[in-house]
Amino acid sequence: MEIWELILLFTSAFLGGLGIFIFKNDNSNRLKLVLSFSGAYLFAITVLHLMPDVYHSGDPQIGLFILGGFLLQILMEQFSEGIEHGHIHKHNHAHYVFPLGVMISLCLHAFLEGMPLAKGSHRELVYGIALHHIPAAFALGSVLLESQSSRTKIISLLMVFALMSPAGYIFSYLIGEGSIGDMSSYFDRIMGVVIGIFLHISTTILFESSVDHKFNLKKFVAVLAGVGIALIGYFIH
Repeated sequence: MEIWELILLFTSAFLGGLGIFIFKNDNSNRLKLVLSFSGAYLFAITVLHLMPDVYHSGDPQIGLFILGGFLLQILMEQFSEGIEHGHIHKHNHAHYVFPLGVMISLCLHAFLEGMPLAKGSHRELVYGIALHHIPAAFALGSVLLESQSSRTKIISLLMVFALMSPAGYIFSYLIGEGSIGDMSSYFDRIMGVVIGIFLHISTTILFESSVDHKFNLKKFVAVLAGVGIALIGYFIH
C-alpha cells in the first residue's frame, strides 16, 4: 500500500466527521444519495473483487468467516446504533451521556476493515472503505455533537476514529512481516470477515435508503453510478 492510500483513509473519515460543523441542518435526502452510491459501490466491489479473491485461496472454511463477519456486524450494530451505514439518531434525553458503546463499536469496525489491506493490492477496497466512512463519520459527529461534547473533544474523537483503518493496516502489515507473529495464513479469513461486514452494510444501505420501497430516480442513478465505477475498475484491473 502506498502512503497516499493511508492518507485517503484518514482524511475521508476525518473530513466527513468535521462536516457536521459545516452542514448542521438536516440534509437527510442528500445523505441518502451519498449512502446509495457508497452502498452500491461496496456491494459491487465485494462481489466483483473480494469474494472471488478469497474463494480462489481454496480455503474450504472461507464461507464460515464471511457468515461470521455478517453476524459480527449485526452484533456491533447493537452498540453503534447503525452509524456504520449513516444512521443519525436524535434522542431527547433529559441528560446527555457520552456514547461510549458507539465509539468502541465504530473503532473496532474500522480497525477490522483496515486489516486485509496489507496483503496485495486492494485499491478498490481502499476506495470503498473511504467512501462509506464519510457518512459514518458524519453520523458519529452528529451523535457527539448531540451529546454536548466540546468541539475539541469531538475533533479528537473523530481523529481517533479516522486513525482506526490505517492502524488496522499497520497492525496487519506487522503481522505479515513477522514483527508481531506469523499469522499471514489467516489473511484470507480476515478478508472473509470483512466481506461479511461489507455485505451486511451495503445491503442494509440499499434496502433502508428506499422510502416505502418506492422507485426513486435519484437513488437509482446513484446506485448505477456506484456499480458503474466498480465495473470500470473491474474491467481495467
